[in-house]
Amino acid sequence: MPTRLLLISDTHVPARAKRLPDRVWRAVDESDVVVHAGDWVDAATLDALEARAARLVGVFGNNDGPALRARLPEVARFELEGLRFGVVHETGPATGRGLRADAAYAGPGDGRPELDVLVFGRSHIPWDAVTPRGIRLLNPGSPTDRRRQPVCTMMTAIADAGELREVELVPVER
Repeated sequence: MPTRLLLISDTHVPARAKRLPDRVWRAVDESDVVVHAGDWVDAATLDALEARAARLVGVFGNNDGPALRARLPEVARFELEGLRFGVVHETGPATGRGLRADAAYAGPGDGRPELDVLVFGRSHIPWDAVTPRGIRLLNPGSPTDRRRQPVCTMMTAIADAGELREVELVPVER
């Protein structure tokens, strides 16, 4: 059965926004799995998402303090609908990102990477690319801090029978 995903990162509540936008909460309610790629900034956002999301997978980011780091891993891995996902906050500069991801998630030595999809954050810049070895790299941007982007963003996708489809970058009004 298809699984609906919401990908978010760099929420920075309350540093960049007082709360998550209503559009994000609607997407949480519509999703089977919410993935947060770090920089929550406060534990209240984690608490709220844990209480409301059907399933939440998250990691800590560089702006997350000891309370969040005690509750969240630096890297998360999970399987869903035949796909192997990884979540991390930091992947480094855009240049060479695909090669670094291939090296970091090389797999058992049979040439196949250990992940099918890597969700990451940090830059606030949306990203959708495939590494030379076939890992799909997704950065949903930020729903609260657009930085150099025209709008704030998040991503939605469907995982179904070993395929990730309908990956959509969704604008978010604050």
